[in-house]
Amino acid sequence: MLFLREHAQPIADGRITLTFRRWTRPQAKPGGRYRVWDAGLIEVTSVETVAASRITDDEARRAGFADRETLLGYLGADGEGAGGEAEVYRVEFRFAGPDDRPGPPAHAAELSDADIETLRGRLERMDARSGDGPWTLDTLRAIEAHPRRRAADLAAQLGRERLPFKADVRKLKALGLTLSREVGYELAPRGKALLEKL
Repeated sequence: MLFLREHAQPIADGRITLTFRRWTRPQAKPGGRYRVWDAGLIEVTSVETVAASRITDDEARRAGFADRETLLGYLGADGEGAGGEAEVYRVEFRFAGPDDRPGPPAHAAELSDADIETLRGRLERMDARSGDGPWTLDTLRAIEAHPRRRAADLAAQLGRERLPFKADVRKLKALGLTLSREVGYELAPRGKALLEKL
């Protein structure tokens, strides 16, 4: 689950225990555990929809914002309807500890020759299966050149449709090569090391 980088430590400290999301459908469920980069794991305890106008200053502070107006501005829900009638998801959670689950070593910048050959082979196979032709290295280079740029803008730059582009970036993330941010993407240290070697 994506959070602002400055929220990572307050989440780990238990000072942030609430978040609000403008999802089109729920992307978290009670009991689910989700990775928060630089913090660890959170466990969701409740998910409900609320009108943005009902969010209180206290809830905004629990979500890491100075007050309700700052949170609504961040969500883009402050100008919708009378008093911000946009529906948002209210997600309560608790910090569940360090993330010790196995996964791609995205933050490992050291790549062996075997790692490079394995990743090169995976990227070549992904390119070969694509109906749009080779895309993996172009996408990695675009993310490197434009970190945290909106997915729609990056997709347009590459002549891609947004949703297929986002699905492809998730494949690169699964290899530990990219990191999702609140807006857009960044290359993981592993992705940077691979591009340098290639």
